[in-house]
Amino acid sequence: MRTVYVNGSFVPEDEATVSVFDRGFLFADGVYEVTSVLDGKLVDFAGHCGRLRRSLGELQMTLETTDEELLAIHRKLVSENAIEEGLVYLQVTRGAADRDFVFPPEDTPATLVLFTQAKSLIDSDLANRGQKIFTVEDQRWTRCDIKTVQLLYPSLAKMEAKSRGGDDAWLVRDGLVTEGSSNNAYIVLGDGTIVTRDLSNLILHGITRRAVLECARHLQMKVVERPFTVDEAIGAVEAFSTSASGFVCPVIAIDDNRIGTGEPGPVAGKLREVYIAEMRKSAI
Repeated sequence: MRTVYVNGSFVPEDEATVSVFDRGFLFADGVYEVTSVLDGKLVDFAGHCGRLRRSLGELQMTLETTDEELLAIHRKLVSENAIEEGLVYLQVTRGAADRDFVFPPEDTPATLVLFTQAKSLIDSDLANRGQKIFTVEDQRWTRCDIKTVQLLYPSLAKMEAKSRGGDDAWLVRDGLVTEGSSNNAYIVLGDGTIVTRDLSNLILHGITRRAVLECARHLQMKVVERPFTVDEAIGAVEAFSTSASGFVCPVIAIDDNRIGTGEPGPVAGKLREVYIAEMRKSAI
């Protein structure tokens, strides 16, 4: 029985409740963050808080809880639930009000929920064997840079990939890969250049993406931020994705086409190794 946090209280998960009038439930009017835990410590917490504040601002949503208070809540949940490796999920909604498309008054208290998930992140079967990806048309709205809780289409895309024997989906808009269903997407060209979509409103500005690209530059790997086609991805020597829970995860096939040797490649492997080491050193 986990301890979870709901609106100022730490309670057993079976006692946690949110109003049926909550706008997160009625309108998906909310944002979220997922912070990884390694060795009982939080990975890139400041980065996740910064993106949370940006998402809230883009939706004209307020949260009175400070970053310092959020850190204390995260740490208590990690301690109470004895999480050595796993995740802390945080969700903020615009709060509870009678159903209306118009936002409720500004003084409506936000709903704040956090919970933990114990999960093996470093010893990952998927990272060890590599992902099989299928491409799916990107039919999401065009504010993918806001980390909202409206995740139905990514779920449908992932389920389509699963039904075709894959592990995940990469989304494609106008012939160009945007990102994965819950991750950022990368390819490696024959000369070793790492290519990933440039930041815009069409992709999530990944916290892990930022850290991994910094690792790549420290390793003197060439990085180019630009769109790429599915055909270019299929012709790459390597491909991989990044996310808070997957870190760096190799891709070995796209639409049943083998990528490179069909095995996890050295670039993804090195980046995963260095990223984990750096995050372990800087976790708080």
